[in-house]
Amino acid sequence: MHAAAEQDEKRRMQGKMAMILRNFIVFEGIDGAGTSTQIEMLMNSPHARKFFPTAEPTNGETGRFLRRMLGGEFRLDPRTAAYLFAADRCEHLWGTGGDDFNGGIERICAGGKIVVSDRYLFSSIAYQSVTCGGELAKMLQAPFPLPELLFFFKIAPEVSLSRIGGRGKREIYEEVEFLRKTEERYERAISEFEGTGMKIVTIDAAKTKEEVAAEIIGAISDAGMLER
Repeated sequence: MHAAAEQDEKRRMQGKMAMILRNFIVFEGIDGAGTSTQIEMLMNSPHARKFFPTAEPTNGETGRFLRRMLGGEFRLDPRTAAYLFAADRCEHLWGTGGDDFNGGIERICAGGKIVVSDRYLFSSIAYQSVTCGGELAKMLQAPFPLPELLFFFKIAPEVSLSRIGGRGKREIYEEVEFLRKTEERYERAISEFEGTGMKIVTIDAAKTKEEVAAEIIGAISDAGMLER
């Protein structure tokens, strides 16, 4: 994409997707970056009572279907998967929930809890830009608000895969060349949201989990979210 076209795309994204959801934090990064580990550490910290952890795909019916697809049980056309990820996200934000998820993200944030999600729309843009092209991915994310605070876990695919190797069976996207392309798409996608009002913090995910946890708590505190 030429520089002028990149600037036009950035302005388009900012104009359509600049609604910020207060009390909403997102952790993003390729597989093996450590996002799930950091949510666990956050929930074992002295500040745990302030947070509500969640993840995408969700534990709802659509999310469970997507997890089976990611696990390699069956194949979907990438465009079908893109629409299903967006449907799962819609329920995640605004659905009434059930036994596994008591209410949507928006409702929980409005109640004063800080919702921390392992993955959100940025992962859809990054991964789906590789599998079915960027235009569909961006179009499907247009209705969704941005988080107040985004942590991007940056890590080399080779390092992330070495971590994944210790947990057994891989998901369908966990191959070095695919993750290398996805990491590049992540960086490009996140850069397009600069200036939207969402605070972006890039994390060196190759650091120890203790160092990363301290950096995350520091950034959340600096944003004033712990004092509310």
